[in-house]
Amino acid sequence: MPLFNLDREEILTPQDWGFPVPISYGPGRFSEISNYCYENQIRNPLIVTDSGSVNLPFVDKLVEILKKAKINSGIYSKISPNPRDDEISEGKQSFRNNNHDAIIAIGGGSAMDGGKSICLTANNEIELFDFEWEKTPQKIGPNDKFPPLITIPTTAGTGAETESTAMVTDTKQGIKLCIMHPDLKPSIAILDPELTLGLPSNLTAWTGADAMIHSIEGYCVPGFHPLCDGAALESLYLISKSLVTVVEEPNNLEARGAMLVASCLGGISFIKGLGLVHAIAHMVGAEFNTHHGLTNAIILPAVLRYNLPSIEEKVIRMAQAMQYEDHSVNNFIENMEKLLDRIKIPKGLNEIGVPEDCIERISKKAMIDTAFGTNPIPAELDDVRELVKISIIGARK
Repeated sequence: MPLFNLDREEILTPQDWGFPVPISYGPGRFSEISNYCYENQIRNPLIVTDSGSVNLPFVDKLVEILKKAKINSGIYSKISPNPRDDEISEGKQSFRNNNHDAIIAIGGGSAMDGGKSICLTANNEIELFDFEWEKTPQKIGPNDKFPPLITIPTTAGTGAETESTAMVTDTKQGIKLCIMHPDLKPSIAILDPELTLGLPSNLTAWTGADAMIHSIEGYCVPGFHPLCDGAALESLYLISKSLVTVVEEPNNLEARGAMLVASCLGGISFIKGLGLVHAIAHMVGAEFNTHHGLTNAIILPAVLRYNLPSIEEKVIRMAQAMQYEDHSVNNFIENMEKLLDRIKIPKGLNEIGVPEDCIERISKKAMIDTAFGTNPIPAELDDVRELVKISIIGARK
């Protein structure tokens, strides 16, 4: 099978796409944010970012760009790596108290989720978890419309910039819940790979693995959805060409661009749903506040061994997309493990502070996660217990 390479000129050329929301891609596109605000009568946006990003240069640069265009702004940055309901409530009050008219979410996946969650509740009195995925969508009146939402990812991982869902920790129950509304869609997503150049190698690896797992799990969800499946396979192709490069060469703009697009495509692919990797990782993150992408990456091999033998045809397509010569299940898993080793992912959750005494409660919580219901292979509690146990003590050799 011939191997294909990225076209450097193509990957660095500015692009405008309209699916699934308007997307402005390319180096330098960040500077166009003020033009978009003016064209859409946005004059006082609330910038929502996470606590780990607020002191990074891109936040000050965003404020400066808006100020030069005579656009006021405020900043809300009390968003944890795993956003919490109390943080969203405080962000909503900040939006209202300062008469903001839009939200600009900038940062990693937690900033995207924080911005979307604040957007859901900013102009209405609906309780946050009444927007839970499995509930009937709330009726939004003409005076309660969601404010405009602009998303600007600075990591290539979650792909949360184009879709309507957000993961928020319910602090009373100690679980993560998926919230959304079909009418909440980003007005525009700005994908500028230059914003990801300063990301450390470890975070680049963790977020890049997250993008890969979105595409793997999204593609493996049962059902006919060629738009999502096509996005997943193209994402895996781009990742096969750029993940190792971007971890080992952090200033490689071509690889940064490819990963940013791959991440976006991964986010589109899981419109179908996700699987057991995410079901378990969501609950681990809710309890131990672990990095989501890193948690996913550690769990991945155990779930691949559980799922893939029953979906060999999908394994063949994924192996082809990643340009592996051997398309067998065993070889695919071996290649995944080699990749995780190469980008220095720990072998077990115990290495990041997750103890064995949580197996029972994490397993039970994982079974009520939205992603559990779309795993390609049904699982019982005993199955989940074993997967959690393996993931803690070491999911790969």
